Amino acid sequence: MANTETLNRFFSYVDQNQDHYVARLREAVAIPSVSADADHREDVFRMGNWLIELFKQLNISYEAADVGTQMLDGKTLKLPPILLGTYGNDPNKKTILVYGHYDVQPALIEDGWSSEPWKLTEDSIGRLVGRGSSDDKGPIIGWLNAIEAHQKAGIEFPVNLKICFEGMEESGSEGLDDLILREANRYFKDVDAVCISDNYWLGVTKPCLTYGLRGISYFKVTVSGPGRDLHSGVFGGTVYEPMTDLIILFSKLVTPDGKILIPGINDDVAELTNEEKETYKSIDFKLHELQSAIESQTNLFDNEIQTLQARWRYPSLSIHGIEGAFSAPGAKTVLPCKVSGKFSIRSVPNMDPDKITSCVEKFLKEEFAKLGSKNKLNVECLHGAKSWVSSPNHWNFVAAAEAVEKVFNCKPDMTREGGSIPVTLTFQDALNKNVLLLPMGRGDDGAHSTNEKLDRFNYIQGTKLLGTYLHEVAAAKST
Repeated sequence: MANTETLNRFFSYVDQNQDHYVARLREAVAIPSVSADADHREDVFRMGNWLIELFKQLNISYEAADVGTQMLDGKTLKLPPILLGTYGNDPNKKTILVYGHYDVQPALIEDGWSSEPWKLTEDSIGRLVGRGSSDDKGPIIGWLNAIEAHQKAGIEFPVNLKICFEGMEESGSEGLDDLILREANRYFKDVDAVCISDNYWLGVTKPCLTYGLRGISYFKVTVSGPGRDLHSGVFGGTVYEPMTDLIILFSKLVTPDGKILIPGINDDVAELTNEEKETYKSIDFKLHELQSAIESQTNLFDNEIQTLQARWRYPSLSIHGIEGAFSAPGAKTVLPCKVSGKFSIRSVPNMDPDKITSCVEKFLKEEFAKLGSKNKLNVECLHGAKSWVSSPNHWNFVAAAEAVEKVFNCKPDMTREGGSIPVTLTFQDALNKNVLLLPMGRGDDGAHSTNEKLDRFNYIQGTKLLGTYLHEVAAAKST
């Protein structure tokens, strides 16, 4: 058990300096580090440099690992560096690796934001609204706040910390897996366990620890025909239209109530055991929390257990958009010559990404052939990642649970999650170490959506939680 007096000093310092931490987060949010947009690549590098300056201030030694280049929007771009930081090298202390990312999703105020997305805005109830506030700038800065608080309060840091912050998580983590495998026996050699803060509480009132994630396979389906866009008044009814073909294909993927129609997709889903069934009964989750997060009552199921199982342990298919189609306000009678639809499948144990891709390609090609269209079809998987499950009984999780009780005065729920963080499985397999997901934000933070936010309460208490977790890790028995 961590020393109570030490933790109280740490808590006191964090409380007294919370405005300083919010100002720090405001600086980071102001940098539009969108990895998916070539026009913002310099901003991603700028965000990496911002972190490097903070590393220097906190005496964190670091390497900015060059992981090469990529093609994006027809341009060859340098990939942002993966920042490898080291704080402490005491052989008598445990070594914890923390991972996070400094890139963010795109954001435009015209998408529906209530305030400028690149200007952190605190509302009347303490919500810090801004792109990246919760995903993942708040959490990665939380680790650095915890280091600074120990330094300023004169408290010995309880562990050795290894830091891995990347700038391409929102765009497939290009270069990260290769770096982890390359550095497994060097930089990551002495790591005892891994902690990632890049997910969220299940609801809005109770903290959780997460031991499982769904995987993802993301597909782009392109139908092309005419050599250029056409006028529907001149050519409508005389040509095979790519948009029509694509809409018909997408109508065959999934039913309105979420049933995936692609043969073979559900064949390898792990069976629900009686032991697993029991775990859902104790989880603190109410449907109104889901409805609050989605701002509607369009939930598929009318009970909590079915909802959680659909979110965590069964696959889902979501259609995301169509590239090349007319989408601006007004009426334009264009007949697009080429359209690309995008959808993803969230996978679960024991599904394999390669088999998912094979099933998708076979199904779409067969369905396209049935149309008798003279257009051309191309199906590609843009990225695929397996699901991940860890051991919640490991000392890493026990330490985190103790930390939650110290900071929030309650036991955490043990949850799985519907999202995907592919690096969890890479760390687990490459380092052969336990991986823990320790969320800072709430289930209604709206990551990837408009008005993404991180509550001030969660940011400050989350900073305390990350530091307390490290103290509990230091006190835990490694068995």
